[in-house]
Amino acid sequence: MRYLVEADIHSNLEALQAVMTHAESQGGFDSIWCLGDIVGYGADPNACLTLLRSYPLAAVSGNHDLAAIDAVSIVKFNQHAKEAILWTREQLTSEHREFLASNPLRREEDGVTLLHGTPSDPVWAYFLPQMMTSSDVAENFGQINTRSCLVGHSHIPFICLEDGAQFLGLQPGQKKMLAQARCVVNPGSVGQPRDGDPRASYALYDADTDTFVHHRVDYDIEAAQAKITAAGLPDILASRLAVGR
Repeated sequence: MRYLVEADIHSNLEALQAVMTHAESQGGFDSIWCLGDIVGYGADPNACLTLLRSYPLAAVSGNHDLAAIDAVSIVKFNQHAKEAILWTREQLTSEHREFLASNPLRREEDGVTLLHGTPSDPVWAYFLPQMMTSSDVAENFGQINTRSCLVGHSHIPFICLEDGAQFLGLQPGQKKMLAQARCVVNPGSVGQPRDGDPRASYALYDADTDTFVHHRVDYDIEAAQAKITAAGLPDILASRLAVGR
């Protein structure tokens, strides 16, 4: 089985479409693993959900997904995120609300754990070296029953090896064998990258060969920005797409 691994789409239809097209050109996929935050920030929540759900899909909830259906408070969000969440709540169809409400916080698929934040806090915590001590990393690995775990939330692609709590960056086209060492991997963000590279970020995982490949894809950023502006969402949500921050 081949899986398209996506995180933090954030209602960016142009980025999502570009990722789908690119993934098909790389040999295609049998199913999608979505690591949360399908909605929030961008201007196409319903269109992104419709496109994702047209494929075999295993998704987990992100904090923006939960906030968009009023399942968590928006108190912890910054002002721009709050405005986008309140706007998204008004846009979502009842069918898409029900879908978002049905997703678990974590799941195991084909021997891999999927979640949004961290094993200890799938909704809010960030799996990042600047936010975790070595003991924090060890504690989180202790809460994973599988050899590998895929996360989102930070919008930054990386692989963290349990041995030594080593955080390593992922490069486009780079291949990893997830079963070689216990690891936590973030494929980066489809719809709002924050690592200084504005290209959409995703990965393909082949469970039969245990091969995880990271990819970056150009997309029509100006079109996504224009939609955000037309929707009356905060300008920063449009401008940041061009710089990947």
